Amino acid sequence: MMSSDQTRNLLDADSVRNAYRRWAGIYDVVFGGVSAFGRHRAVAAVNALPGEKVLEVGVGTGLSLPSYRADKLITGIDLSGDMLAKARQRVRRKGLCNVEALLEMDAEATDFEKHSFDIAVAMFVASVAPHPKKLLQELKRVVKPGGHILFVNHFQAYSGFRLTIEQIMARASRTLGWHPDFALDDLLSNQDIIKATITPVPPLGLFTLVTLPQ
Repeated sequence: MMSSDQTRNLLDADSVRNAYRRWAGIYDVVFGGVSAFGRHRAVAAVNALPGEKVLEVGVGTGLSLPSYRADKLITGIDLSGDMLAKARQRVRRKGLCNVEALLEMDAEATDFEKHSFDIAVAMFVASVAPHPKKLLQELKRVVKPGGHILFVNHFQAYSGFRLTIEQIMARASRTLGWHPDFALDDLLSNQDIIKATITPVPPLGLFTLVTLPQ
């Protein structure tokens, strides 16, 4: 059985784009309900933090956008132009004036200036990124000192039946467009784990909210 590092090598930016081109038309129906608890928890955490300039990484179809406070100024990025097209439709339909930009961009190598944002939030993105630690380093670059980086994600179980299922599903990472066997230490260093607030998201605890101060 391949390790998570080995399966991660099968997932690159092109495979992510191709996967989400397939998912774009049905993403809200298939994943909207499943991801709702984690998504709402992450947006509530962003809304409670100081600072107005927010970067949402992997904004997808924009499911989270209507839930931000009106005084949070949102820039969303995503690798998938197909998903962003859905997000732009949502912004127009909902009249979301606080969404400043929706950009097709690689989160591991953005075009933003250093310290451009007060907050960066990545919802269900860490297990999609080909190089999660590179993603984190880029978010540290674009977030101001004193700001916050948030992740909400599914992280691999340590043992039991769920771990077995995740390892089996990992073989399909390229088709799925994400890593079912993604571990917390694939994203965070030991030093980051010490600094972070790590909170299971109810009701099932399948997702975890990570808040990392800068």
